[in-house]
Amino acid sequence: MRSAKVLFKEEEAGIITQHDDGTFAFHYHDDWLENDSKPAISLTLSKQQKEYQSAYLFAFFYNMLPEGANKQILCSSKRIDIKDDFGLLLASAGIDTIGAVKVIRID
Repeated sequence: MRSAKVLFKEEEAGIITQHDDGTFAFHYHDDWLENDSKPAISLTLSKQQKEYQSAYLFAFFYNMLPEGANKQILCSSKRIDIKDDFGLLLASAGIDTIGAVKVIRID
């Protein structure tokens, strides 16, 4: 199992997890849900108490991944399997993202 903190404008909004069977889960922290001034991180991941689950990496996070030559270079330099979308997300979405969301590995 691998997990990461999901930050919105440098504040921790929730946790994304890849389970050992390859499925994914995302949930918001209770304090994020209770604060009406805190937005959803995505239109497809609206604020709700229930945990989101998916057989694949959620589209919102998948769209944060590098593509083309940038993906090839990152996978090669970090020794990440090109099919390991979550590993690629963990390697790239904590430092160089477009927008307010970052993803930081939990060790």
